Amino acid sequence: MSASQQAASAPLHHGDAGFLSKERIIASPGFNRWLVPPAALAIHLCIGMAYGFSVFWLPLSKALGGSKPIDCGPDASFFTELFTTSCDWKVSTLGWIYTLFFVLLGSSAAIWGGWLERVGPRRAGVVSACCWCGGMVVSALGVHWHQFWLMLLGSGVIGGIGLGLGYISPVSTLIKWFPDRRGMATGMAIMGFGGGAMIGSPLAADLMKAFATPDDPGVFQTFLVMAAVYFVFMMAGALGYRVPPSGWTPAGWTPPAPGAQKKLVTHGHVHVRKVWGIPQFWLVWMVLCMNVSAGIGVIGMASPMLQEVFGGSLIGVPAKFGELDKGQLTAIAGVAAGFTALLSLFNIGGRFFWASLSDKLGRKLTYIVFFVLGGLLYASVPGSAGAGSKLLFVGAFCVILSMYGGGFATVPAYLADLFGTQMVGAIHGRLLTAWATAGILGPVVVNYMRDWQLGMGIPREQVYNQTMFILVGMLMVGLVCNLLVRPVADKHFMTDAELAEEKRLAHDKAAANEAGAVTMSFHRSNPAGAVLAWVAVGIPLGWGVYRTFVSAAKFFN
Repeated sequence: MSASQQAASAPLHHGDAGFLSKERIIASPGFNRWLVPPAALAIHLCIGMAYGFSVFWLPLSKALGGSKPIDCGPDASFFTELFTTSCDWKVSTLGWIYTLFFVLLGSSAAIWGGWLERVGPRRAGVVSACCWCGGMVVSALGVHWHQFWLMLLGSGVIGGIGLGLGYISPVSTLIKWFPDRRGMATGMAIMGFGGGAMIGSPLAADLMKAFATPDDPGVFQTFLVMAAVYFVFMMAGALGYRVPPSGWTPAGWTPPAPGAQKKLVTHGHVHVRKVWGIPQFWLVWMVLCMNVSAGIGVIGMASPMLQEVFGGSLIGVPAKFGELDKGQLTAIAGVAAGFTALLSLFNIGGRFFWASLSDKLGRKLTYIVFFVLGGLLYASVPGSAGAGSKLLFVGAFCVILSMYGGGFATVPAYLADLFGTQMVGAIHGRLLTAWATAGILGPVVVNYMRDWQLGMGIPREQVYNQTMFILVGMLMVGLVCNLLVRPVADKHFMTDAELAEEKRLAHDKAAANEAGAVTMSFHRSNPAGAVLAWVAVGIPLGWGVYRTFVSAAKFFN
C-alpha cells in the first residue's frame, strides 16, 4: 500500500470524532450528492445580504432626528461620528461598513482558507454563522446605543470574517462532489451569494416598516430578527455539509486520462503555500480583478447613468435630467430602481448560466468570451446612449452584469482545473484578495472620472463615455492575462508523500465505513430528503425573485 493510501485510510478513533470534526461528515455509500448544494445555498443566501445592506443607510441616517436629521456639522470628523450620540450619521459614513465587508471577505478567506481545508466545511460554516449573525447582534446594539464603532466592529469586522469563511466554505466540497460538473456546482452556490440581497433587502424593508415608530426607524429590531433567522438557516446549512471519501467519483463517470490538457485540467495538486510563487495564480488573480473592477464600476454607475443619459424620456417628458422638477426626478428614480432590480436578476442568472456553460467550453474560453463580448458591449454603450436607444443600452448592461456574476462563479472551477482539488478552497480564499482590490479600484475610477468630467463642464449625459472606454481597457488587460494562462509546471505539484501528509492533516478517508459507526447514522439519505432541502432554500429564493420581478416591472411600465 502506498504512503498516500495509508494516510487516507488510517482508522479513526472514536474520541477524535467531535461533532464539528471533518471525520464526522464523511459520506457513506449511497449518499445523495444533491443534498450538498442546498446546504451551500442556505449559507450563501444569508451572507449575500452584504450586497443589500444599503437598505439600512437612509433609515440610520435619520435615527435620531427622524424626518429632520440632526447634522453633526461641517467640522465633525469621522472619529467624532464613531462615538457621537447627539447627531445622525451621514450615508457616506455608513458606507464604510460596506467597504469593510469586502475587504474582510478577501482577507479572512486568504488567512483562514488553509484552516478551512483541514477542519472541513461544517466547522467553518458554524464559525461563519456565529460571526455573521453575532456581528449583526453587535451592530443592533450599536444602533440601539447610537455607537457607530460598534456597527463597524459588529457587521464590518466580525461579520466580514463570517462573510469570508461562509463564502469559501462550500467551494472545495462542491468541486469534489461534482468533478464532472465543477462549474455548475460552484455556480449554484455562488448564485446564492448574489441572490442574498434579493431576499434580504425586501425582508429588511418589510421588517423596518413593521417595527418603525415616530421615534424609531426599526433598524435595531430588524437586525435582531434577521440575525435569528439567518442563524437558523446558516446552521442548518453547516450541519448539512458532507464531504466525499478520498478518491470518490460519481457512478458512471470516468476522469479524463492524464495528459489530456485540452481544458487545462490537471491531475496534480498544488499546496496553498506555494501559489504566491506560481505565475498562473497571478494571471488568474488579474483576470478576476479586471473582470470585477469593470463590473463593480458598471454596477455603481448603472442607475445614475440611466437617469442622466435619458432624463425625462424615461417618463415620456421631452427634457434633460437637469431640467426636471422634483416630482419628475422622483418618478425617474423609480424607473431606475426597476432597472437596478433587472440587473440583479441577470447578475444572479449569469452566475449559474456561465459557470455551467464553462463545463462545456472550458474555463479559459469562457473568460475569453467575458472579455471580448464584454469589451464590445462596454464600447457600445456611449453609442446606444447617444442614439437614445434604451433597448440597446439596457440589453448591453444586462449581459454585462450576467458576465460579472459569471466571473465569480466560474473562477473556483478554473482554480481547480489549474491547481487541483485538494486545497482549492484555500487557494480560492487567497484569490479573493483580487475582489477586495477590485472593490476599491472600480468605484474609485468611475467616481473620480465622473467628478473630473463634470468639473470640466461636460454635460451629464456625456460624462460616462470616457469611463466606459477605461473599463474596456481593464477588460483588455484581463484578456491578455487570460490568454497567457498555461498548464502549471509539474515542479509546483505536491509529491505523493506531501499529498499523503496533507490528506492526513485534512482527515481525508479512503472510504466512509473506515470512519466507524459514529458517522454512519448521519449519512443515510433518500430522494425525499433532497427534495425537502431544495424546497427549504427554493421558497425564500423564489420569494426574493418574485419581489425583484415586481420591482423590475416598474422599468417596463
